[in-house]
Amino acid sequence: MSTQEPVLKSHRRAGVTTTIVAVGSVRIGDGSYPVIAGPSAVESESQIRAAAEAIASAGGSVLRARTFVAGTSPYGFRGLGPDALLLLEVAGREVDLPTATEVLDTPTLAAVAEHVDLLEVGPDNMQNFTLLRAVGETGKPAMLHRGPSATIDEWLMAAEYILDGGSEQVVLCERGSRGFDPRTSETVDISAVPVVQQLTHLPVVVDPSPAVGGAAIIAPLALAARSVGADGLIVPVHPDPEQSLAGNGNQLTLQAFELLMSQLGIPSLR
Repeated sequence: MSTQEPVLKSHRRAGVTTTIVAVGSVRIGDGSYPVIAGPSAVESESQIRAAAEAIASAGGSVLRARTFVAGTSPYGFRGLGPDALLLLEVAGREVDLPTATEVLDTPTLAAVAEHVDLLEVGPDNMQNFTLLRAVGETGKPAMLHRGPSATIDEWLMAAEYILDGGSEQVVLCERGSRGFDPRTSETVDISAVPVVQQLTHLPVVVDPSPAVGGAAIIAPLALAARSVGADGLIVPVHPDPEQSLAGNGNQLTLQAFELLMSQLGIPSLR
C-alpha cells in the first residue's frame, strides 16, 4: 500500500498565483479587497432592502445574509427559509450586488444555489464532508469558514472536498478560534492569514464578528485584517442592531459601516 502523500489541489506551488474567485462581477483574490456585508439574517423585506442600499452606497461588494439559521439554541430565530432566499436575491438585484448565504445541509443546497451567487459553508459544517463535496458539485463559488477548533491543516483539507467535488472557485474565511479567555474567545487569528496564504493559492478573507466584545471590536479587527494582506472582509451590518433577531449584538449600524468603509479607503478604490 502506498504511503505517498496526496497532491493537494489547494497547495500553492512555485509560480502559482492566488486564484481569483468570481462572484458575479466581483473578484476575490485580485487585490481589490472586496467587502462582503449584510445582516446576520434576513428578517424582513424592509430590513434587507435598507441594508442592501446602504451597503451598495458605501462601496460594499457582495450582499450577505443568512436565510436558514442554525443557532446554539433550537428555540431562537430559525430564519425565513425559502422566502428569505427570494428577498435576498431581489434586494441584491435592485442594488446590483451579487449575493451570498450559508448552506446548512444537502436537502436545501439546490434551492440555495439557485438563488445566490456565493455559497457559504459555516464553521459548524467545516468537516461535514458530504455537504462539502455536494457544494463542490454545484460548480458555484464557495466560501469555507474555519471551524472554531480547527487547525490550519484541517481547514485546508476540508477545502479539498469542495475542490475535489468539482469547483475551483473556493474562498477561505478566517473567523475565529476557540480560546481560553472568555473576553476574547472566539479569537480571530489575524496571524493565520499570511500563514495560510503561503500554503494555498485560495484567497483568504476575514470575518471579525465572532470575537467577543461586540460591534466595537469589529472595526479594529477589520483594519488589522487589511494590514496583514487579507483578500477581503466580511462585515455584519444591520439597520437596527438592537432589534435584530440574530447576531448576538455583533453587527454594525449603517452609519458605523459607512465610517469603517471610509477608514478602509474602500470608496476611493471603487
